[in-house]
Amino acid sequence: MTPLIGIPACAREVNGTPRHDTPARYAEAAGAAAGLLAVMIPPLGPGQVALLDRLDGLLVPGSPSNVHPDLYGGGPSLTPELHDPARDATVLALIRAALARGMPVLAICRGIQELNVALGGTLHQAVHALPGRLDHRGGPGALAARYRDKHEIAVSGRLAELLGAGSVVVNSVHGQAIDRPAPGLEVEATAPDGTIEAVRVVAAPGFAFGVPGFAFGVQWHPEWRAAENPVGLALFRAFGDACRAYVTAKREAA
Repeated sequence: MTPLIGIPACAREVNGTPRHDTPARYAEAAGAAAGLLAVMIPPLGPGQVALLDRLDGLLVPGSPSNVHPDLYGGGPSLTPELHDPARDATVLALIRAALARGMPVLAICRGIQELNVALGGTLHQAVHALPGRLDHRGGPGALAARYRDKHEIAVSGRLAELLGAGSVVVNSVHGQAIDRPAPGLEVEATAPDGTIEAVRVVAAPGFAFGVPGFAFGVQWHPEWRAAENPVGLALFRAFGDACRAYVTAKREAA
């Protein structure tokens, strides 16, 4: 049976009409690079946690919006026009519940920030405004230009094992980033300026019977042309394998 994963959506207003959506490339990458089926999770609050009973993995996507600083004691918002409280209320609860189940989690861009906040960490609201930091925003132009490979990152730990490399080149399309990592998170990649590019949940419990837990957050966008990019392909394949192991463990435990 093909594993089914959930992708939380953003709450947006388009031409005066409220919408729930997220870019198509996340579900496309899950299918093409990981062999998974995907459904969208509407941002309707903590009650959406009940959907996890029917899912085999959680893919937390990026977004133009920022996690609200009230959720991590970050002070006044520097981007009051770029918040999505409906998504915040939904995704933080989903992350905590998915980890408690031992469900595989892959959190991308805003997702790594939500993962960190959900577990008690803090964020920088504007990395580019910090002394000595690079401008990690994508800049203007077409998507292909914004999501081009931008800088090298140093990779360690289990992520280095998954990618088969101690350094890789990635894209960079973000304004926020992790400040203080949450307890239980291991930093497994950094940019040249020290910006945290990947974390692993050290205590991801696995479902049962020794199934290894898979819970990573990455600051770049591996879903961008994932099937054509060795880094994105390796990460999504590992996520897909973890979801299949989760399905098997659930079946054996039933």
